[in-house]
Amino acid sequence: MSVIQQIQEKYAKLMAVIIALALIIFVVMLAFENGGNLFQGGNSTTVGKINGKSIGYSEFLKKVDQQERNLEAQYAQYGGTPPGGLQLQAVDNAWNQEVTQILQTGELNKLGIKVGKKEMGDILYGANPPEDLKKQFTDSATGAYNAQMAKQQLDMILKNRKGTAQQLAQREQLITYIEYLENTRLTDKYNSLFSSSINYPKWFIEKQNADNSQLAKISLVRDNYASNADSTIKVSDKEIEEYVSKHKDEYKQTESRSIAYVAFSALPSAADSAAARDKVLVLIPGFDSTKEINRFLAMQGVQNFYDGYLNGSTIQIAVKDSIFKIPVGAVYGPYIDGNSYSIAKLLGVRRQPDTVNVRHILVATSQRDPQSGQMYPVRDSAIARKTIDSVQAAIRNGSNFDTVCAKVSDDGTKDKGGVYENVSPGRMVSEFNDFIFGNPVGSKGVVKTEFGYHYIEILSQKGGSAAYKIAYISKPIEISSETDNTANGEASLFAGNSRDQKSFDANAEKLKAKGINKSLATDITPMANQVSSLGASRTFVKNIYKAKLGEVLDPEKVGDNYVVAIVTEINEEGALPVAKARMQVEPLLRNKKIAEKLKQKVGAPATLEAAAATLGGKPIETADSIRMTSVQTGSASIVSTEPKVRGAAFNPANKGKIVVVEGANGIYVVRVDNVMATALGDANVAEQRKTQYQQAKQQAMYRTSVIETLKKIATIKDNRSEFF
Repeated sequence: MSVIQQIQEKYAKLMAVIIALALIIFVVMLAFENGGNLFQGGNSTTVGKINGKSIGYSEFLKKVDQQERNLEAQYAQYGGTPPGGLQLQAVDNAWNQEVTQILQTGELNKLGIKVGKKEMGDILYGANPPEDLKKQFTDSATGAYNAQMAKQQLDMILKNRKGTAQQLAQREQLITYIEYLENTRLTDKYNSLFSSSINYPKWFIEKQNADNSQLAKISLVRDNYASNADSTIKVSDKEIEEYVSKHKDEYKQTESRSIAYVAFSALPSAADSAAARDKVLVLIPGFDSTKEINRFLAMQGVQNFYDGYLNGSTIQIAVKDSIFKIPVGAVYGPYIDGNSYSIAKLLGVRRQPDTVNVRHILVATSQRDPQSGQMYPVRDSAIARKTIDSVQAAIRNGSNFDTVCAKVSDDGTKDKGGVYENVSPGRMVSEFNDFIFGNPVGSKGVVKTEFGYHYIEILSQKGGSAAYKIAYISKPIEISSETDNTANGEASLFAGNSRDQKSFDANAEKLKAKGINKSLATDITPMANQVSSLGASRTFVKNIYKAKLGEVLDPEKVGDNYVVAIVTEINEEGALPVAKARMQVEPLLRNKKIAEKLKQKVGAPATLEAAAATLGGKPIETADSIRMTSVQTGSASIVSTEPKVRGAAFNPANKGKIVVVEGANGIYVVRVDNVMATALGDANVAEQRKTQYQQAKQQAMYRTSVIETLKKIATIKDNRSEFF
């Protein structure tokens, strides 16, 4: 026991150090397995790095949210519906904006270009303020921009650091807006560096004119590569690799993945379709007998009923002719309309114009928020009604319509007399529509809509055709849980039996008898939102990138299918691998080898006749009227796609000589017969300089090539796919 005790006392400290080191090594290894972040468990908050400058997730997310709001506002402005992948579009916009700003800021800092406080004040409160500020702070009485009021309001918002959540959000938006104005001014300054430095010297234009005035005539013998195909000529992988290495900018690939997949349909079955049909069938008696159509439709969840007449030509449903033939008050259906079963009730028929010109004055009670699309109140209904009655009385007593409209109307047409031209049925809300299409030219009256009270005058009407008021009820054909579970079960069974490429392919082959085929999807990028032929699923794309080569993914529902996929290819960003580059590079290298053989065969011929004989009796051809620029007509078209041949024709050292040129399509044995100068139709050097300068300056305004050049030489690390 004493011996053991002595050993324990002697080596206790050493053992403690060894154990501590082992624990440290274990923790470090675990950190690397989790992404290399020792203190955050691998959960990095860096969306990307541009030349070493990090883009943090929280700040980037704010910019993504702003971009998303901007896109939603754009779709709302034009009446469109935002697509499902709107966030990824916003992410792309925010990323491109961030990369551009960081790269540009780096250049501006080197140059010492900034926007000072005084300059920023001039942007906000000077003679040419931003349009939105100008609109908000223009005195309605004088029409002048009240810079002092604008400054007071903006300063008050910026100083409020402890207000309500809404006030703090307003402050944040204002800061972002000012940063945007500052960046816009910096961009203008940066652009001006390039546009102001553009110059076309006089000697350059004169040299250009002199070159363009040259006219050459040559005689030649040619032999095309295509007619000299040689199966013995081989191109090795090493040759392709070396060629790609020398032309890296031409043969790049972006990061991507490829998959093979089997899709198990989860579309509604015949039983599901019958269930939807039964849902509308039971509604027909009530739909047929109801006297309160709006209430009945609301009870069935119909929210978009247009309670007005539409001309037959504007109604876009396949069975409309059948509906037009039923008696007023009758019900037609059920019928399939897209992915739904529908029934339709004809509520009325009348004849009405095809288009109408009207003018109106709106006293608004509500307005629509362009971003959210929601209506919000702007005036009490009783006050609005009293105002519109005053408008009607004033015009009846002789007041000028345009003057009253400009002073009172809340509509966007107030500055052009409230006129709407060529209004087609359905363009306006139903109450407005019914008045202008249901009354004759010259009619005047007050109409109440969801926007407020309108005083309307019908100016003119064109055409005429039958119009119909129709109510519709639709029930979607939805997949049942039984149908969904069946598709999911088939996909799970296939995935369980297919754990590698061999078993995946074998089991997919067996499914052909059921009409289920294996498909391929290539070039799936890290930030893709969908896979071709399958549909949108960001989760599916992210799972593809989490998987290893040859790994079979668990079943996942994408669109109307349960999909089982296997990763068949992983392409890292960089030079094209030999297998992919071969298709593009092999023909070039093969032609190069054929050219060498043909040049050796021809040697250094003393005459074109000798060259023609050596090449198997090829004809001697003449190409005249050759210019340095490509010519597509006449005998000169022989060399229109061969810049090296045209270059040889204008080389003074080649005049009267026989030269062998390796072209893009074959070899050319060329004799330069004559080169002469001709007069140019437009040789006004001053005007040419001015035109080329203006064109180049206009192109420089967009500076795309400058930013793209900065991107090429920058070190950019994109981690977006880990967050979105």
